[in-house]
Amino acid sequence: MKKSILMLAMILATASASAQFYVSASGGYSISSAGVRFGTETTTSGVENTYGSYGEGMHTQLRGGYFFNDTFGVEAAFGYLHGADQTIRKVTVPGNDVDVIARARAYGASASLVYKFTNNIYGRFGALIKVGGETEAKGYIKQDISGQPTPNGGNFPDGTYNETTFTQDYKGRLPLGFIGAIGYKHELSNKVSLFAELEYMGISVTRDKAIFKEFNSEVVTPDGNRMTVATINNLPDGYSKEVLYVDELTIAEYQEAQGNPYARKQLSEKVPYSSFGINFGISYSFGK
Repeated sequence: MKKSILMLAMILATASASAQFYVSASGGYSISSAGVRFGTETTTSGVENTYGSYGEGMHTQLRGGYFFNDTFGVEAAFGYLHGADQTIRKVTVPGNDVDVIARARAYGASASLVYKFTNNIYGRFGALIKVGGETEAKGYIKQDISGQPTPNGGNFPDGTYNETTFTQDYKGRLPLGFIGAIGYKHELSNKVSLFAELEYMGISVTRDKAIFKEFNSEVVTPDGNRMTVATINNLPDGYSKEVLYVDELTIAEYQEAQGNPYARKQLSEKVPYSSFGINFGISYSFGK
């Protein structure tokens, strides 16, 4: 019995001697790893598809970890993504100028296992979730309405145009994804290290709804006069303040959705946040 207790104490002492808590902070940039079609770009020459992922952009992470021994550890992280603009719709033709982009401003969390291949090279893999933030679309539409009828009779003079700006916020269901990385660590001292990583994040979000946060539409005449014709509280025909993404539509609802991306109901879709990225950071160890 005494030998067993002594052996257990030796094992715990050995594990404690090699155990290590650490914290780290990093920043980097990610590029799209899932080139999903987002929209189209139209010019006088033709129409071209646009591709991307909301995971593209600058990101930062704060992490805390614990090594059980010289090889295996666990890590929890909290991160923020400042996503790059993704083209949803762009039209550049005479009399019609449209620019609609979408981007992510997202917070995420992950839990990973960490394995040291050597004193300098390590890998980690685990689960990733999106815990907050938003994905928003910002739009600008300018259309020439010269010669079209005015509300009070007559026609608009040449050079008159309709200018519309809006912001739409997308909401989604709670996603679960994968995160993995391989990194190189360089010790500056027993406590402080610099590191660089190649990281992959695989995650998609199923859309739930989209809500207009801002909307303003004005008629601008050649002499500079502006007349407001629609606001967030008075949307034009065909624009729903809240768009619902559902798994089933009637034939009539489907036909309306095909011709109008702002119709009340749209078919549900998954949008990618997957990315390949590079991180640079610094870590601090509390014990060894």
